Amino acid sequence: EFRVITYDFEYISKGGERPDPVCMVWHDWETDEFHRVWQDELKGLKEPPFPVDETTLVLTYYGGAELSCHQVLGWQHPENLIDCHVEFRNRTNGLKVPCGNSLLGAMIYYGIPTMAGGMKEAMRELILGGGPWSEEQQQAILEYCEADVRSLSLLAREMAPDIDLDTALYRGSYVSVLSRVEDRGIPLDTETLSAIRQAWPVLLQDLIREVDREYGCYEGSSFRQDRFAEYLIREGIEWPRTPTGRLDLSDSTFKSKALQHPKLEQLRELRSTLSQTRNLQLSVGSDGRNRVMLSPFASRTGRNQPSTTKFVFGPAKWVRFLIKPEEGRALAYCDYSQQEFGIAAALSGDQAMQEAYRSGDPYLAFAMKSGMVPLDASPETHSSERDQFKTCALGVLYGLTAEGLARKLDAPAETGRQLLRHHHNCYPDFWRWSQDNVSQALLRQEMQTVMGWKMKVPPRRDADNGPNPRSLANFPMQANASEILRIAIIEAVSQGIQVCAPVHDALLIESDLDSIEDAVAITVECMSEAAQYVLDGFRLNCDVDIIRWPDRYYDKRGATMWETIMKLLPEPVS
Repeated sequence: EFRVITYDFEYISKGGERPDPVCMVWHDWETDEFHRVWQDELKGLKEPPFPVDETTLVLTYYGGAELSCHQVLGWQHPENLIDCHVEFRNRTNGLKVPCGNSLLGAMIYYGIPTMAGGMKEAMRELILGGGPWSEEQQQAILEYCEADVRSLSLLAREMAPDIDLDTALYRGSYVSVLSRVEDRGIPLDTETLSAIRQAWPVLLQDLIREVDREYGCYEGSSFRQDRFAEYLIREGIEWPRTPTGRLDLSDSTFKSKALQHPKLEQLRELRSTLSQTRNLQLSVGSDGRNRVMLSPFASRTGRNQPSTTKFVFGPAKWVRFLIKPEEGRALAYCDYSQQEFGIAAALSGDQAMQEAYRSGDPYLAFAMKSGMVPLDASPETHSSERDQFKTCALGVLYGLTAEGLARKLDAPAETGRQLLRHHHNCYPDFWRWSQDNVSQALLRQEMQTVMGWKMKVPPRRDADNGPNPRSLANFPMQANASEILRIAIIEAVSQGIQVCAPVHDALLIESDLDSIEDAVAITVECMSEAAQYVLDGFRLNCDVDIIRWPDRYYDKRGATMWETIMKLLPEPVS
């Protein structure tokens, strides 16, 4: 039986910097005592004022925030941690939560009395003001922090029947490890970033003029739909429309169309730059590292959801070229290859699908098995056929219809129907498994991963919420992919790997130049073992890209835009 502790920090946080702890309050359930620790005393402690060994169970809400303070103070992390925010998400994932997922929202959900939201906001502003605080203000801050801890203790007791201890501790260990990853951050080329920011307003106008020469879609800095329609007619490109008849200008549509027509990629990058990168809001610390809250378990599938404007992997692809290892160091981007196809093959038990994955190119293997390309076909000799079968193989994982597949391929409806028939014929066990998953989810009103991450399936559909069969079909792949990456990160960090960030299904790691190959080998093994653990022994392959100083990160999708920006800078940067 554990000794139970609940606790909370108040701290000041500035973009890209590590937190500056202001105070902490902790509650010992054994004695029912609340202990307050102010800033000056807090920073003198070499270890937590409460036990964090295997005999103690520590409860938090948004555990990453508390553990970021542990990192700054040099404290050991708790051996046993439960993040009640994560467990509340697991309890309500897929449902409408009236007041959100904050501590306040969770308490309202469970019917526990709590302080007014306006009072919390006022206290946050007082803390973020940074002081100095009068004695009266210090007491008010400590009382506010204690009120949150009291609330958390009440909430934890109410939530206890909903929490499975083993899986909650596993998720807590991920939150703990991820706080170390957040603390490390991603090294950036701040000299180039500073030059771009300084020139940005003028650079942006020059960039529009330079890129739009090929398209003629802009008037000043405004994208004109009528001009874009004229461009599409000139190029003979069909384009989806919204229910009101206007061109569908969503980024997902642009992404899909750019895959069919690569000439659109630069226009897409420009639009992305203008919409997401207009102010270059990357969070960069004084040490040149990009640090953001990685927001674990924020999506329905349990994936991380860092800010798309503050995280270097969020905005337009060219921004990634700012990632650069420090002198004498190297980075490596370790990514699962064809992960979703492999997960579907493993979980469905479809032997033919598993063989296709093991071939190294499951999409070409699918085309061969369908008899649509010869057995000696390669990506070079049959690239268009491979692309079609790839679109089909990935589309069926989220319930893409024949008509939707045809639209994605910009092909006749019969092409979509034919490809789906091929998939049905080649992988019947997958289809039975997938359809059974959706049926069971609708019947049980819940889905969950191998590791216990749950998603509720509401009983009826409405405008905002409800069972979307395509999302239900895709949940096993996406949600178990997030489980695999969590286990891989936990294991890699335990092996001493310096993880800079998780990026969807990949890990960005760093090491000294002379040890990067060893670090990559350990990381890939951790990733492989994590997949085998979740997928009952099935191995997933990994691709690796190593970036050695003085080189920078490279992404071919943003390369042309990066080169254009470098050319337009008043003083070119190497």
